[in-house]
Order: sequence, then C-alpha cells, then structure tokens
Amino acid sequence: MNEELLTVPEVLAELRVPRSTWFYWRQTGKGPRVIKLPNGQLRVRRSALGRWLGELE
Repeated sequence: MNEELLTVPEVLAELRVPRSTWFYWRQTGKGPRVIKLPNGQLRVRRSALGRWLGELE
C-alpha cells in the first residue's frame, strides 16, 4: 500500500484553516485521524482526510 501521507502544513493549506483551529479540532477530537511518527511529527492519510470531510456533509 503506497498511500500519500500529508504533513500538517499540507492539510492546513488544503482546508484553508489556521494552525490554531487544527489543534483545537485535535484537542476536542473533531479532526481527522492522524499518525504520530516516532519523532513526534504528525501525518494524515489522504484517505482519512477524505473520509473525515465526507462525514461532515
């Protein structure tokens, strides 16, 4: 499986939301699922972002 993993800045650019909104969504459990890498960086699967957006409709 070779699925695209998006960085937080890439997700913010696509959603056109500020970083503070993203982290509020994460804190309240309203954001898309993320993968936390061993170095602490976050990644979002393209499919997870699409599913999350679909659930908001």
